[in-house]
Amino acid sequence: MDAVALLVVLGGFALLYLPTYRDLSRTIWASDEQGHGPIILAVSLWLLFQLRHRLAALESRPAPVLGTAIFVLGMILYALGRTQAVLLFEVGSQIAVIASLLLLFKGRQAVRLAWFPLFFLFFMIPLPSPLVVAVTTPLKAVVSYVAEFLMYHAGYPIARSGVILHVGQYQLLVADACAGLNSMFTLEALGLLYMNLMGYTSVSRNLTLAVLIIPIAFIANVIRVMILILVTYHFGDEAGQGFVHDFAGMVLFMAGLMLMLVTDKLLGLFMPSGRQEAAA
Repeated sequence: MDAVALLVVLGGFALLYLPTYRDLSRTIWASDEQGHGPIILAVSLWLLFQLRHRLAALESRPAPVLGTAIFVLGMILYALGRTQAVLLFEVGSQIAVIASLLLLFKGRQAVRLAWFPLFFLFFMIPLPSPLVVAVTTPLKAVVSYVAEFLMYHAGYPIARSGVILHVGQYQLLVADACAGLNSMFTLEALGLLYMNLMGYTSVSRNLTLAVLIIPIAFIANVIRVMILILVTYHFGDEAGQGFVHDFAGMVLFMAGLMLMLVTDKLLGLFMPSGRQEAAA
């Protein structure tokens, strides 16, 4: 792909999706539940940028039929999503568009090379609201129960009514952001990125860690709720709902990352990574 063609392609892509990114930044990306969206996008673009030389070095073997079909599908999804306000289609269409362009200019080998950045983009697609509600509602109840159980046995005067925690004279509502599907989704993306950067090729180890990230995310959510309980009980409701409440979101991901690293080290005692084997 020469420089002129590349500029035309990038310009067309920007023309399509910059308005989408602008709308997302003003709506769901500004929320706690979907605040990971721009990070996922930035990481995916960075990963693609890192592959630019390897993609350019590939021999051009275009797949015009398959590439055109996927491009048309992407455009249909984009048109439906944009006109009908279906973010699942509008945001998801960019994956099909990028894949089709790789097929049209370089061929199947380019898609195989760039599979992870394309796959990673799936994590920025907003989850359907019915799915989020269906999973988050029982998840919040379980997180609330575990947090109450641990704090009660730690000696704190705490009681629970549904997803409302009563600690001392204060009440805390365990909201979606504190124990929702989206936080698990984000931590799963973080775990997959970690495995990709580490260069593990052992399928069994990667799958095991990917599955274990789900309970890791649950534990991180419990830690977040417990921190808010402690801050509210000792320093008051204003402190619990102020800066500390926002900072607890960072604690969630730091706790998730630390637990994931520890889990990975433990797995390394029993399951060798392909990267380590290759190095040996």
